[in-house]
Amino acid sequence: MNLNSLDKILTSVASGKTTVNDAIESLKYLSFEDIEYAHIDHHRSLRKGFPEVIFGQGKTSDQIIGILEKMMMQENIVLITRINKHNAKKVTSHFPDIEYHEDANMAVWKKHEIAMQGKGIIVVLSAGTSDIPVAKEACLTAKYMGNDIESIFDVGVAGIHRLFDHKELIDKATVLVVVAGMEGALPSVVAGMVSKPVIAVPTSIGYGVNFSGLTALFAMLNSCSSNIAVVNIDNGFGAGYMASVINRV
Repeated sequence: MNLNSLDKILTSVASGKTTVNDAIESLKYLSFEDIEYAHIDHHRSLRKGFPEVIFGQGKTSDQIIGILEKMMMQENIVLITRINKHNAKKVTSHFPDIEYHEDANMAVWKKHEIAMQGKGIIVVLSAGTSDIPVAKEACLTAKYMGNDIESIFDVGVAGIHRLFDHKELIDKATVLVVVAGMEGALPSVVAGMVSKPVIAVPTSIGYGVNFSGLTALFAMLNSCSSNIAVVNIDNGFGAGYMASVINRV
């Protein structure tokens, strides 16, 4: 339930086109809806400006489909993150209009095209090719929240000249998302080049002492570049969401 939907219901009641009882029925689950295995937060669009996102990891395809069926009745867009290929195939068979992005382990249903809400450009960078799935999750999240997105992949510090070749685009960004595994150095370098906010995303990509992303996480938290904020390991969604919030200010 978003502001436009609520406005239509109340306007329709005021004009006499909708009865009070019909409006009550429409608003019955305005707060949340209990379907046993999930309490769906229909109020989130009104409260936060974007619907609840379905975290696909650990859910069965039937659970995802059940949640989608309820959300589609009230929302204009639904994102499903961390959905594996097996579940995505079942979900898209049930809802053919859902887009599955295998490179980001993400699926999207939208009622219509998303209006632009961002005030500038969000630039998403990945240090390595192996970091692209997390970077893609950030890209798609920010895109479907109504932002202009540009991406630059495989420009890590092992070949820093590759990064400098994109300085013009980097300088145009309103906010940047920088995704890196291994030693996690790229966000510090990018943040040192710009005056804009940089959201650093550590990934679990790396050899043994990377400790599944902990080394990159600690490096980013210890950055001496003061315009960096850090999200959790592999959390491309969180980075894309926060970048979108910043880009609306």
